[in-house]
Amino acid sequence: MKKVLIIGCPGSGKSYFSRELAEATGLPLYHIDKIRWRTDWTLMPREQFLPILKEIMETDEWIIDGNYLNSMELRLGYADTVFYFDLPTEECLANVEERKGNPRSDMPDGMTDRDDPEFIDFIRNYNRDVKPRVDALLDNFSGEIHVIRARDEKKPFLYR
Repeated sequence: MKKVLIIGCPGSGKSYFSRELAEATGLPLYHIDKIRWRTDWTLMPREQFLPILKEIMETDEWIIDGNYLNSMELRLGYADTVFYFDLPTEECLANVEERKGNPRSDMPDGMTDRDDPEFIDFIRNYNRDVKPRVDALLDNFSGEIHVIRARDEKKPFLYR
């Protein structure tokens, strides 16, 4: 496990787990949200983002946290391990509500979760709109896949 992707619905615990896994393994951690989002809530253009992402992926070891379908196939081409957080929608929504207003180390400085109906709708519709596309991409992945459906399922990977 040298090149690790952590993916899944927002609010599923990807970023928290990625920090724990980085601490447990010593692998360098990169949060796509921290790279791609600007503090004014706009996204870095894809043509600027992809070279940064490729530079990270061409190194020997990393953990990359973030779903982002538009670069997932590319990331899967470099990864050897995937942790796929597939928690219930209501748990993801509750986690987002709980962390609202709190500083987040996986986002640019000063950014927190906020009331965003579009984001909440994305989470509500994730299993219908996004999950089938992620599953199809993972069908072609030749590395190791760990599906996390409950928080306690992550513990064995943190205490080896």
